[in-house]
Amino acid sequence: MADMRAFREAVTGWAAGGPEGPARDLAESSGVRIAVLVEGLSDLAAVEALAERRGRDLAAGGVCVVPMGGAMSVGGYAALLGPPGLGLRLVGLCDEGERGFYERGLRRAGAPLRDIHVCRADLEDELLRALGIPGVEEIFRAEGDFRSWQTFRHQPAQHDRSPHQQARRFLGTRKGRKIRYGRLLVEALAPDRTPPPFDDLLASL
Repeated sequence: MADMRAFREAVTGWAAGGPEGPARDLAESSGVRIAVLVEGLSDLAAVEALAERRGRDLAAGGVCVVPMGGAMSVGGYAALLGPPGLGLRLVGLCDEGERGFYERGLRRAGAPLRDIHVCRADLEDELLRALGIPGVEEIFRAEGDFRSWQTFRHQPAQHDRSPHQQARRFLGTRKGRKIRYGRLLVEALAPDRTPPPFDDLLASL
């Protein structure tokens, strides 16, 4: 795990204009063969949590989940990690609205598009639908966020939104909340309620 974290950091530095060498050396020494390109840290938390629940050691399988800081960066990351760069197999998890960025980025890098897994709206939407609002509220309660959630729901700006829409918005109202709940919501899923994009992603690795 430490090696994969170091590889992820080296790739982030490389994508920001740093040297290629550290990422290439760590890819070789850590046996990285697959890069899962995700938009952000909440996606990383959710994918790693699901793998742990399934008893999958991604690092041992040469899989590194790489958050890119936004879907618009996928072209650059695909060029660095895919066929033109390190030659890793590329797998993607993205929101429906960002699918075009992924398809263009992977196509330019000469990588196949079959391994792009698409959430209907976004990661939080998939998890909220799988758990249902009563289930999500139980998690809010356990985490000490239920009072904040109730206060948020009664704000005038939320009156015309459904509970599902309110919950999606609530998860993004405080820094770090999406990341924390990315893991917590996955950990609360019943085995038969895993959203299809997550199931398909893990099955492809």
